[in-house]
Amino acid sequence: MKKAVVLLSGGIDSATAAVIARKDGFELYAMSFLYGQRHAVEINAAKHIASFLAVKDHTIVTINLSTFGGSALTTLVEEVPKNRGPRDSQDEIPRTYVPARNTIFLSYALGYAEVLGAQDIFIGVNAVDYSGYPDCRPEYIAAYETMANLATRAGVQGSRIVIRTPLIALTKAEIITLGSNLGLDYAITHSCYDPDSAGGACGLCDSCFIRREGFKSAGLPDATRYANRQD
Repeated sequence: MKKAVVLLSGGIDSATAAVIARKDGFELYAMSFLYGQRHAVEINAAKHIASFLAVKDHTIVTINLSTFGGSALTTLVEEVPKNRGPRDSQDEIPRTYVPARNTIFLSYALGYAEVLGAQDIFIGVNAVDYSGYPDCRPEYIAAYETMANLATRAGVQGSRIVIRTPLIALTKAEIITLGSNLGLDYAITHSCYDPDSAGGACGLCDSCFIRREGFKSAGLPDATRYANRQD
């Protein structure tokens, strides 16, 4: 059984990427990050997903990207954007972008994969219904994969590292439909950037908007408890 490292944030996309990896016959080694984000609700969701998928191992790495700031997700000083609705342009990079986050996460996953002897890394990036982040684009993933095979012993010795992005060209509705068909329970996932003290979704941030519209377009029930519903 081939091993795969799966980056597991606790959200819809990473959970769906993980269930696809399992379907494809990989033994899953999940990796999540406490990176100085505003809340740990997503880590609890990642734990539930890891248990649901019966991963071989779930590693939670603690780093502190709030040292540098630069994002509404890594500081309490800057507010998370709310009530923006559909975004007019994919060229806009919102304040919730965390500088170099996927590069850092993939680098940890790359090191872990080398130790495990795994050649496959799954990440749930999406270039369709995404939030304008530059590190979710196909050209970024292609460039990172090239670097990974130049920078590692595994790559140099012929054990090619593959960055797998099974969701990159799918809409959120297509992702939700796919995961549901594979038996994934989205009630255990979390998307909100700014949940309340009980972990409830705000219903107003970009991520809540994309999640809610995804379920609506898929014609599937959304079990998320939103503090503010915009239906």
